[in-house]
Amino acid sequence: VQLQASGGGLVQAGQSLRLSCIASGIPFRTYHMGWFRQAPGKEREFVAAIARGGNGPSYADSVKGRFTISRDNAKNTLYLQMNSLKPEDAAVYYCAGKTILTGNYNIWGQGTLVTVSS
Repeated sequence: VQLQASGGGLVQAGQSLRLSCIASGIPFRTYHMGWFRQAPGKEREFVAAIARGGNGPSYADSVKGRFTISRDNAKNTLYLQMNSLKPEDAAVYYCAGKTILTGNYNIWGQGTLVTVSS
């Protein structure tokens, strides 16, 4: 079972990045998926989530209108399009999955680093 996140990097404020998370070893289409992030010295926080069918995306207030979560079940891949990036978006971003919508996330990727310069 593996979630491989990628797409992080160094960008200037106002620019965009798209993160990807490729799943292997799991029936991806049966998992509800999410993105989380953790900045240095801070707790991990929720960013966005999407149900197994791609419906009902939800977002943290801090990223609403700037980030878009999506998935391609045929490619076993989760995405996070991040636009208008701000320095406060800098963090390690993790993808995660769960089989029960109201349950806890029980599989996690290794994280990809996003750095935003002002």
